[in-house]
Amino acid sequence: MTELSPEQATVAARYRTFAAEEVHGVSPSYERLTLEVADSREILDFLLGFPSARRQPNLLLAASRIVAGRVPDKDHLIELIRDPEGRLRTLMLSRTTQTNEAARCAVLLPVLASLPPPLALIEVGASAGLCLLPDRYGYDYGARRIAGAPGSPTFRCVVQGSAPIPAAAPTIVWRAGLDLSPIDLGSEADTAWLEALVWPEQEHRRRHLQQAIAVARAAPPRVVRGDLLHDLDALIAQAPAGTTLVVFHSAALAYVTPRATRLRFVERLRRTRATWISNEAPGVFPDILAQAPAPMPPSRFLLAVDGVPKAWTGPHGQSLEWFA
Repeated sequence: MTELSPEQATVAARYRTFAAEEVHGVSPSYERLTLEVADSREILDFLLGFPSARRQPNLLLAASRIVAGRVPDKDHLIELIRDPEGRLRTLMLSRTTQTNEAARCAVLLPVLASLPPPLALIEVGASAGLCLLPDRYGYDYGARRIAGAPGSPTFRCVVQGSAPIPAAAPTIVWRAGLDLSPIDLGSEADTAWLEALVWPEQEHRRRHLQQAIAVARAAPPRVVRGDLLHDLDALIAQAPAGTTLVVFHSAALAYVTPRATRLRFVERLRRTRATWISNEAPGVFPDILAQAPAPMPPSRFLLAVDGVPKAWTGPHGQSLEWFA
């Protein structure tokens, strides 16, 4: 392979990092494909035709699965790129990575249950709103189990440290979500997109997603279309008095750029009555990361309350390493 241009090398490095740190040992088919992408000048040039935010591996992988009907190999992916109808390009321009991983509720629940009830929840970057339903799912923390609604998924979470695992889910009396492009749970295309965002070889995540969708369809959470800087205040004003208002987000603020926009969001949120819970990749808020204990474990999110770090968490809610 001839030497890559600086732009190509940047995208290639992004895909190699994804292969090594995200899907290695978890999704062999995605690990293989992302490494092939990193070695293909044609695929890299295709990705360079998108804004930086739309060159991300999860978007390309999910979109190619939808168009191909399966995980493509490199040759098939190149065929999709050359397709004169441009179906892959169109899908990548119309969709975003809205992975609605309901299992992240397992790491949010201990914090939520420690707050004075009743709770009012607002999720920023809510997608279909599946993470707005932590009181309807079941949980297995090893030493303690919490039953969910009939037919709901039970999320297993490995706990380390003195995490405040509750005996029951908290009382939630009001909930709403905010998203630039909400997912419609009544749309087959929208729910198919959510399923495509689940990595291959992770059948338990796909099964849990399907169960969570069924739970949400029985009593859909309210998710409104809006921007976190311009529309959050109006939603906060609707939260009922006499509740502990919680504004939270999980794997959502990483997609809010530039960093100054994230900081403006935090500044405005701190002027409200809301408790702020963040569960994001450590680099999203460097000032919070600076307060966390070293060394930083690989492939973890950082859970924080009002800007104070509490725990390292598995990206899909599979682990909670409490250090607070």
